[in-house]
Amino acid sequence: MFAKKVPVNNMNFKVNESEKKLRGSYYTPEWIANFVARWISNYNVKTILEPSCGDGVFFDEAIRELPSDQLSLIGFDTDSAALELCRKRPATLSVDIALHDQDFLAWAIDNIQSNCPQKFDAVVGNPPFVRYQYLEKEQQANAQKIFDLLGMKFTKHTNLWIPFVVSSIEFLIPGGVIGMVIPSEILHVLYAQGLREYLLSSCSKMLLIDPEDLWFDDTLQGAMLLMAQKKTTSREQSSAAIIRTKGKEFANGNPYELFNTADYIPGEVLTKKWTYALLSKEELAAYKRVRSSKIFTTFDNLAAVDVGIVTGANKFFLVPDIVVQEYALEVKAHPMFGRSEHCPGVIYDQNQHDQNREHGYPTNFLYFDSENDGDVYAEYLAVGAKQDIPSRYKCRIRQPWYKVPSVFSTPVNMLKRSNGMPRLILNRLNAYTTDTAYRITPNAGIDAETLVACFLNSVTALSAELEGRFYGGGVLELVPSEIERLVVPYVEGFGTTVDALNINVRQLDGKKLLELQDKALFSGVTDIDYSDIVILQKALARLQLRRQRIASDD
Repeated sequence: MFAKKVPVNNMNFKVNESEKKLRGSYYTPEWIANFVARWISNYNVKTILEPSCGDGVFFDEAIRELPSDQLSLIGFDTDSAALELCRKRPATLSVDIALHDQDFLAWAIDNIQSNCPQKFDAVVGNPPFVRYQYLEKEQQANAQKIFDLLGMKFTKHTNLWIPFVVSSIEFLIPGGVIGMVIPSEILHVLYAQGLREYLLSSCSKMLLIDPEDLWFDDTLQGAMLLMAQKKTTSREQSSAAIIRTKGKEFANGNPYELFNTADYIPGEVLTKKWTYALLSKEELAAYKRVRSSKIFTTFDNLAAVDVGIVTGANKFFLVPDIVVQEYALEVKAHPMFGRSEHCPGVIYDQNQHDQNREHGYPTNFLYFDSENDGDVYAEYLAVGAKQDIPSRYKCRIRQPWYKVPSVFSTPVNMLKRSNGMPRLILNRLNAYTTDTAYRITPNAGIDAETLVACFLNSVTALSAELEGRFYGGGVLELVPSEIERLVVPYVEGFGTTVDALNINVRQLDGKKLLELQDKALFSGVTDIDYSDIVILQKALARLQLRRQRIASDD
C-alpha cells in the first residue's frame, strides 16, 4: 500500500488528510507485482510473507509464477474490505494461505521475541507510507518497539514503511529475497539512515529500480522497487546498484538476469547516502579523482553553518515598507532577505535591497529588543496579540513573546532549498535572514568573496545532489550536516570574480554558467584532468533531471 506524499512546503495536519492517505491505501499495479513474482521464482521459494497484503495482487502473481502446490503464504492487513478481496481472488483459493486482520508490527514484535521466530523464503509487497505523526498511539509504540528490538536508533521523523521493511528482512532465511515497493527518498532522507545501515549489514545485494515516471496516480511521491538478497553469512560483503527506468518496458525483461548483472558498487561507498549509487563506476572514479585535488576540501574546513533567525511568526516580524510606515516602526526595522526572488544573484547589497522594497517584498525584520518596546509599539504588538501569535510555541516560550532570540547577521548566507543548484550569497548589506536560509561564517583566513565565487561549480553542485535530499516537488534541500560535507574548491584570489559572477547568475542558464565557472576554476589546475570535469558535468545534469522528474535525452 502506498500513501501519497504532499508537498513539503505546506503544513500538514492529520485532521486535514484523507482516510486513504492515513491508511496508505495505494495499491500496486499487477505488472510490478508480476515482475517481483517472476524474480523470486528463481530462488526455490516456498514460504512468502506479505506484511501489507491489501487486495492480494502480490499473492496472486506469486501463485501464477511459482508451483502453487508447494506454496505457503501469510499476509497481514488492517483493512478488512481489502482482505476480503484478497480471499476471493481465484488464485488464492487453491493454496495454503493465512490472512490476518491485524497490525503486522504487533505480530512482528511477538515473532522477533519468540524462541523460534517464523522465517520466510521471500517477502513481497508495498508497505504503507504513513508519517509517524499520523499513526495511532498503539502503532507509534509498535514502530518504536521494532527499532528497539533490532538495535536501531529511533526517530519520530520516521515513516511506517521503515519498520515494515526492517522487520520483514529480519524474518528472511539466509539467502532469502525481498521485493518491495518503497519511497525513492530511501536514498537520502535522514530518517532512513538507520534502515540504510541495516540493509548494508543484512543484505548481500541490493538493486533499486528507479523509475523516471511516477508509478502511482494522484501523488507527488516517487517510488522505487527494492530487490535484495539476505546475506548467508555475516562475513559476506554488501553491494548496491540503481537502475534508472522509463515506463513499463523493463518489466518485460528477465528480472533474475537484471538482478545479477547490475552494475553494483561496494557498500563501503554508501556510508551516509545511497545517492552515490546513482553514479556509474566511471563517474564515481572521476569524482574521487577530482575531489582528491589539492584545491578541494569539505565545506566545514572553510566555514561554519548556523540556521537563520527563528521568529515563530514570519508574517508578523517580516514586513514590507508600508507596514513600517503605518505603525512608525522605522527604528525597529532592519534589512532582511530569505527567498530566492529576494536575491537572484550571489550578492545582497543596498541596490538589491532597494529593488526588493520597490517590489513590495517583506524586506524589514522587526527586532523588538528594548524593555520599553511593549509600550512604545503597543499598537503593532496588539495586532500580533489579536492574531494569537503570543500563544504560538516559539513565541510563548520566550519572554517577552515579541523579542526574537539569536539575532545576528553573517558575511555569507545560503538558501535552505533550491530548484536548480545551491549557491552562496555574499551579504554586503549585513542583512538578517530567517530560517529559510543559513548563516555562513567563514573560518579564520577564509575570504568571504572567494568562498562565494568558488562555491558555484559542477563538482560542488554534484556534491550537493549526492549529499542533499528532495521530496515530492523536486526541490533540493540541505541541512547543516550535509552542507558541512560538501566538496568545495578554494582558490586564493578567485573572489575578484564575484561581481561578474553576480551578473552571470542572473543572465545565463545553469549549464552555460557552470561551464564558465568550471573552466575558470579547473582548467589550469595541474592535478585535475579536465575530462573528469566533463564526466561530472554530465552526471550532475542527469541527477538534476532525475530530481526534477524531467525526462532525459538518453
